[in-house]
Amino acid sequence: MLDRHLAQLFSVETRVLNQAVRRNMALFPNDFMFTLTRQKIRDLSQIVISPGLKHAPNVFAFTAQGVAMLSSVLNNPRAIKVNLEIMRAFVRLGAALRKLNLRDGQPWLDEARIAKAIRGLEQAAEHRLMEVNQSATELLLYDDQKNRE
Repeated sequence: MLDRHLAQLFSVETRVLNQAVRRNMALFPNDFMFTLTRQKIRDLSQIVISPGLKHAPNVFAFTAQGVAMLSSVLNNPRAIKVNLEIMRAFVRLGAALRKLNLRDGQPWLDEARIAKAIRGLEQAAEHRLMEVNQSATELLLYDDQKNRE
């Protein structure tokens, strides 16, 4: 999401949002936020882009993690509310995952089961690769034989 859209979501001005980001740049690594340069915006404007963005200076673009982090650095009631909802969602997700991991009240996914599943996937992948290699070899041999005839 772009800084201007998030500013609307959090009920702050875009400049206030960008100021908060610049003051806390360490909290926004490249996988949380990146900058769209003026040139990149022009390149995108060849596709479809809102008219106001076409002439904008550099614009911050945020990933989902960046939005979550942004909600923690902005200090207004709306941002606080969004941040609390994000935290509650993580708690609900954790509870759901723990519930899914139980069979008859006992933990079901443990390291041994996970390791066994990974070994099984590796063996299956190796078997499939051997089949593909065998088929490719047979096709090459067939082509060579046809070319000799």
